[in-house]
Amino acid sequence: MQPPNPPTTAASPRQNTDAPQTAEQLAQAFGVSRTVAQLLWRQGLREPGRVRSFLEPKLSQLTPPDLMADRAAAANRLGRAVKAKERICVFGDYDCDGITSAAIITHALRQLGGVVEVLLANRFDGGYGVSLAAVERIRKTQPKLLVTCDCGSSDAESLRVLRDAGVETIVIDHHLVPDEPLPAIAFLNPHRHDCGFEYKNLASCGLALSIVAALRAELNATIDLHSYLDLVAIGTIADVAPLDGDNRILVRAGLRRLSESSRPGLRELLERARIDAGASLSGEDVAFRVAPRLNAPGRMGSPDIALQLLLEEDPTAARELADRIEQCQQERRSRQDIMFAEAIEEIESQSWQKGAGIVVGRSSWSSGIVGILAGKLAEHYQRPVVAIGFDGDCGHGSVRGPRGVPLYDILQSISDCLVRFGGHQAAAGLDVQLGDLESMRARFSSACAAAVANVQVKPSDQDSTAWPLHQDDDIRQVARELGLLEPCGEGNRQPLLFARGQVVKSREVRGGHLQLELETERGQVLRAFGFGLGSNAEGLRGQLGIVGTLRISRYQSMERAEMRIERLETDAANFGAFLTVADVTLG
Repeated sequence: MQPPNPPTTAASPRQNTDAPQTAEQLAQAFGVSRTVAQLLWRQGLREPGRVRSFLEPKLSQLTPPDLMADRAAAANRLGRAVKAKERICVFGDYDCDGITSAAIITHALRQLGGVVEVLLANRFDGGYGVSLAAVERIRKTQPKLLVTCDCGSSDAESLRVLRDAGVETIVIDHHLVPDEPLPAIAFLNPHRHDCGFEYKNLASCGLALSIVAALRAELNATIDLHSYLDLVAIGTIADVAPLDGDNRILVRAGLRRLSESSRPGLRELLERARIDAGASLSGEDVAFRVAPRLNAPGRMGSPDIALQLLLEEDPTAARELADRIEQCQQERRSRQDIMFAEAIEEIESQSWQKGAGIVVGRSSWSSGIVGILAGKLAEHYQRPVVAIGFDGDCGHGSVRGPRGVPLYDILQSISDCLVRFGGHQAAAGLDVQLGDLESMRARFSSACAAAVANVQVKPSDQDSTAWPLHQDDDIRQVARELGLLEPCGEGNRQPLLFARGQVVKSREVRGGHLQLELETERGQVLRAFGFGLGSNAEGLRGQLGIVGTLRISRYQSMERAEMRIERLETDAANFGAFLTVADVTLG
């Protein structure tokens, strides 16, 4: 692919072949603030070429795809299907990565003249992946060829049934590869031991884009690959894929594409997420405001309307779909809050939080929300959690844990007490019988204890190390330049900054939140906002230090810098530690 227009950045790196020896020299060489320079230095970005590639990633720098196992075979088979007008069924998983992957493949095949039916997995009818229930839905479309998106790696049994019925399969997936061979004519998964593609962290939507590029070449056709970058950005961020290497390149370009809102459905979705048209988007915007909305329909019932939204070209129809999705989002939030309160009460009453792993489940819980519940509980207790929603004797669960805990390996070690499981080390799903719940709870906790003893567990939230906001830097300039570090997320955490100053204004606002203004030593005013910290407002006087994330906020068409507070530092004795770090870093 050719890169889109060069990104507009807060600073344009100057050409300099000499590697800076300090963060101060790095700031001068690249025309960035001292604060941003020290953040780059901290990440080991010091050689000019690497710094430039990080600040201005280009699509031309993507890993060459030629060595990706089965890529050519998949493109060849899809090309023959398009030419022969064979019926193709695209089957995606029910989460954002699966939905965006299915949208990319479906739209591209239709653009190229293919005959396509598209289906999504359903949490409440067959569950994850190509289940046996999904096989029946697929067969009803009478396809000659099936393309799975973000699933299929663990569905050998179902794919054999389809093969025996005369349906060939191409699997596009990034989940862990099983030991047994798949009955598929092409298996696109960088984790295959025989896959020579060097970058292993592509989400399925990134793989889908690569297949479309290969198919375009196979058919010698014209199709705009750039138009799918917004979907790649959403799927990659939502799947918590590492935002390094190829993913960083794709997502940076995709966020720009998403901000343009050229897709009617996404334009409506951004409006409901209160994101202004044309505004620069961050990884956080997608992770917490866009992706949850696309996932909401599948959590409450069928995910189909999310896929329809992405494929819809009529603005009126897109508006109606976005309204339905927003309603699902509100219902999901309400159910989630109830489930979290119930889970905390049961865990505490049974003292399960004292174990190395927690398993909790109820028949009243929606299996569509247990993934969010497991994530919130894992963050709350800082240990692996399985949350299960039971439908009769069968339970559908999700597994989440602190970064570094190998969840897939843990489930594999207790697989004999599970009906099925799948996923990867950072997030997984499972089915379990109600009668096996108690034994599974004990074995899961034991397996977690053994696994944690052999790995370095990291907090699930961002790195708690804060770096000083340099006193000579213009705060708004720093906030703008932090956009150069985007996309932030997994593998590229949003940086925490430390700032201090004299309290000018401190008040509690509606919802129990803190609104704060500090005047720095250089006379700049720093606005800050602390969620749930409003009770501290009256006691904040004199010199104060705050730790948080800095970004540009917009209010009534005005642009200003604002820090989102993570913690307060009221002890002036602690300030010296931060300033010492700054002196050493910039020295």
